[in-house]
Amino acid sequence: MRTLSTVSTPQLETIHSGKVRESLRVDEATRLIVATDRLSAFDRVLRTPIPFKGAVLSSLSSYWFESTRQIVENHLLRPIAPNAMLVKEAVPVRLEMVVRGYLAGSMWRRYERGERSFSGGTIPDGLRWNERFGEPILTPTTKEKVDREITPEEIVRTGLATEAVYEQIEDAARRLFRHGTEVLAEKGLILVDTKYEFGLVDGELILIDELHTPDSSRFWSADDYAKDPQAASPWDKEYVRAWLLDHSEGGSAPDELPEEIVGETSARYRALYERITGESLPGTDDPGETLYRRLVEEGLIKDGVVAIVMGSPRDLEFARRIAEDLERYGVAVDLRIASAHKTPEAVGRIAQEYNNALEPVAIIAVAGLSNGLGGALAANVTLPVFNCPPFKDSLDMALNVNSSLLLPSATPAATVIRPDNAALAALRSLNLRRLRGRFALDILETKATLKKEDNRVRGGQR
Repeated sequence: MRTLSTVSTPQLETIHSGKVRESLRVDEATRLIVATDRLSAFDRVLRTPIPFKGAVLSSLSSYWFESTRQIVENHLLRPIAPNAMLVKEAVPVRLEMVVRGYLAGSMWRRYERGERSFSGGTIPDGLRWNERFGEPILTPTTKEKVDREITPEEIVRTGLATEAVYEQIEDAARRLFRHGTEVLAEKGLILVDTKYEFGLVDGELILIDELHTPDSSRFWSADDYAKDPQAASPWDKEYVRAWLLDHSEGGSAPDELPEEIVGETSARYRALYERITGESLPGTDDPGETLYRRLVEEGLIKDGVVAIVMGSPRDLEFARRIAEDLERYGVAVDLRIASAHKTPEAVGRIAQEYNNALEPVAIIAVAGLSNGLGGALAANVTLPVFNCPPFKDSLDMALNVNSSLLLPSATPAATVIRPDNAALAALRSLNLRRLRGRFALDILETKATLKKEDNRVRGGQR
């Protein structure tokens, strides 16, 4: 099954790449959040993606966001794809408000080691694994590379939130948890614990990130819990955490999951979505292809990109001539500067970005003497690369053309001398269906012009 582990497009700036989500800027007030199929556990991202996971996280969050606006406003503008949504820009409050209804997960593991104080609150001795608290308790944590617990007093003292804002956050978190508990009880599920994140828009508190998903929450079957509270099977990420703990050696957990654990995790995520929403999970096609298609349909990106990578700022005027030819065909043009010899690390970063792009990409390398740029790019990208050296005149071309033509093996960069032909070669390599008719018309127009000139010349000879 196809998965989406990385999300990149040269047409939208990446604001933040998190453990699971990618945030891209649409404009000053709007960002695109894409939930990938990556899975993080114990503050690290596993190497094994989970099919359909991103679609579950994003679609389920959208479902909950729409049903909780009466409690607190949130950042959702509208879903774009099963794994992506457009949201309002907000100033995040750097806290995770963790609400716990039961003694489970990491809290139980610490309780078992003798800890009784959590985020400034104390729980009594004598509790059992998975036991329900009389009232849900809050254990806020910071949003850092490694999250740490923090008390409400520390939150205010350190300036993470004012006292008034924290009171709003605590009230909203309790009400959201109560609402989620009631809704899920009707569906035979228990909301064990969860985390909420908040932000500010024009000074007003809103809910951000995700809501009541199997990544942010724990869920049990109410029937399972009634039969045996200590044997309730998780419908969430705790299933993976438990497997990792069981297979840890020397305090180090694996960073990959076997096929059967991946399949079972995916099945549990999908079953949870369908049980909560009563609908089948959308987005069973290739998630990357679906997202690309929807972004194009929404007008957020163009359907293809031609990158013009220059070896020097001196090549900018030449590159702009190529760009003018490209823009007539409605594709995006990405101008970049990198030197194969002076900044090879930049070439590597550019190559990675284009390799991960959602949309089709072709590259034109513009570099002069000792041109290694096209070869360096072709050796690192899975995309078509065309050299178009900015020759000054025929002598310059005669002296330096070999630097672009003679490349090592496994560096398939073609060389095109004329900038207009380089543009056309790149455009055709994108293989965009909408452009095929345009190219056919261009060819017919060229033939018609030649025929007209031929008739004019023949007529003048008579």
